[in-house]
Amino acid sequence: MPSVHIKKNDQVYVLSGKDRGKTGKVLRLFREKNRAVVEGLNFIQKHTRANPQKNIKGGILPKEASIHISNLMVVCKRCNERTRVGSSTMQDGRKVRVCKSCNELLDE
Repeated sequence: MPSVHIKKNDQVYVLSGKDRGKTGKVLRLFREKNRAVVEGLNFIQKHTRANPQKNIKGGILPKEASIHISNLMVVCKRCNERTRVGSSTMQDGRKVRVCKSCNELLDE
């Protein structure tokens, strides 16, 4: 699987596309396709058929579509700005992501 600088539940900033400049939380990540679904961004119109057994209404419903990972940047929790992601090795041997601006850990 390809290495990805974004993880689920990260706060991300959109660099390009119709939602450029907005931020949101990553809901799903498709690593094999290099795409992510971000909460409240990149809405498409999904045409659905009514299904009374599953209590689904029919019609045209808005739904979040995936965005390519190259168009996303992680937002640091400490400095609250979009940032590039570096990696560092902890003393116990595990590899963690680090904010390039303030050297704050992005992983708990």
